[in-house]
Amino acid sequence: MTVDVSKTDGPADTPPPAAGPEAIKAVPVRHPGRYVSAVVAIGLLVAIVYAFSQGKINWGTIPDYFFNDRIVSGVWKTLELTVLSMAIGIAGGLLLAVMRMSKNPVTSSIAWFYIWFFRGTPVLVQLFVWFNLGLVFEYINLGPLYKDYWASFMTPLLTALLGLGLNEAAYMAEICRAGLLAVDDGQTEAAHALGMSHSKTLRRIVVPQAMRVIVPPTGNEVINMLKTTSLVSAVQFLDLFKVAQDIGQTSGSPVEMYFLAAAWYLVMTSIFSIGQYYLERYYARGSTRALPPTPLQRIRKALGRPSGGKA
Repeated sequence: MTVDVSKTDGPADTPPPAAGPEAIKAVPVRHPGRYVSAVVAIGLLVAIVYAFSQGKINWGTIPDYFFNDRIVSGVWKTLELTVLSMAIGIAGGLLLAVMRMSKNPVTSSIAWFYIWFFRGTPVLVQLFVWFNLGLVFEYINLGPLYKDYWASFMTPLLTALLGLGLNEAAYMAEICRAGLLAVDDGQTEAAHALGMSHSKTLRRIVVPQAMRVIVPPTGNEVINMLKTTSLVSAVQFLDLFKVAQDIGQTSGSPVEMYFLAAAWYLVMTSIFSIGQYYLERYYARGSTRALPPTPLQRIRKALGRPSGGKA
């Protein structure tokens, strides 16, 4: 007798095993707008270069005067003025921020008026006011402390420091106030509970934590101050722009000297930007899980090399 195996082992209509999922074909999304924008940008760049190439600009004058003694002296004076003005602005801004947050209505009102006045008037106007006060004050008389002619007292350097530093203090006051307000009130309450005075609480607890908020915009203010120093040429201070302007007038190459000054400003702002990056990275410790990579680490990563730990 013949036995039908298909009938004894199982039903004859058993479906075949299911085939595996079909492989997904990834089709990259095309971005024609990127190519169009790139072509437009390159076209504009070529047009700008071509337009400047048509002018009668003596480009050789720029490297000839780039390290001129007067230019280098103007660079150092610009840096000196930037540092001193920012020191005045940061110290004054921190003081004004504390006064603005004070519960004393007199001190808070004084701080508010100062910020309102100096932020509401152009810095160039303030420079001219300080520079021309000698027209209405013949002497400066501080009693037994100091007495002299106003013209001898208000030098171009002092005019520049007062005009830039006092104006910057108004902006730094708001930056410092934002940083102080970013610290939780519980930190202050805990410090007071431990018997710390208000001033000691600010120095030891509040200000160090507020630096994470204060440092980034302060770095921008330093760079902005470096460029704003070019305005002091109006009050006869021999900064980089004033020196380049004088050399341009005597050498018959004013446009070339403006390009030279612009190149020096780019160099200095680039150096300050690098310093700002590392300062922000320093104060970011403890607030982020991983610190942002340094420029050297980014270069190593782009080259496919290990970062080599700390940089």
